[in-house]
Amino acid sequence: MALSFISPLLPHHDHNRCREKALQTADRICDNRGVRLTPMRRQVLELIWESHKAIKAYDLLERITPKAGTTKPVTVYRALNFLMEQGLIHKVESLNAFIGCSFSDHQHQQLLLTCSNCQEVEERPAEAVMEAIDRELEQASFTIYYKAIEIHGLCTHCAKIDATANHIIE
Repeated sequence: MALSFISPLLPHHDHNRCREKALQTADRICDNRGVRLTPMRRQVLELIWESHKAIKAYDLLERITPKAGTTKPVTVYRALNFLMEQGLIHKVESLNAFIGCSFSDHQHQQLLLTCSNCQEVEERPAEAVMEAIDRELEQASFTIYYKAIEIHGLCTHCAKIDATANHIIE
């Protein structure tokens, strides 16, 4: 299945549209599955979708507490677990942080490109990469439980800035 995708790391990315689509998709998925997107779960999801930067649970807690009064860490972790179970967010294991899922309306495996400079995370379907890995796993008779690939480097924007800075220095 070919997916159209506009990188969140490019200047023409409309993040407001991206965020609204993600929230509408979350509402639809939860309705279809008969699960509740409670106000706390929705607030956590909205905070995650404020940007494409990975956000840690305690940063979410700090942002929720002023709005909701006293919120306990377990409340945030329960919301995060629910959102992950529904496929609405992903955990970026290497950062111990979370991002919104750009493809939550269908089953997929993720390739996460994390910019080491600006901390933006781009989720890519990378179907050919995942199929190649699946073939290798099958040849190894290896049973997987979960598959996500994280790659750290520089996004297009930061690479251009870095190249410009290096050019000026030379």
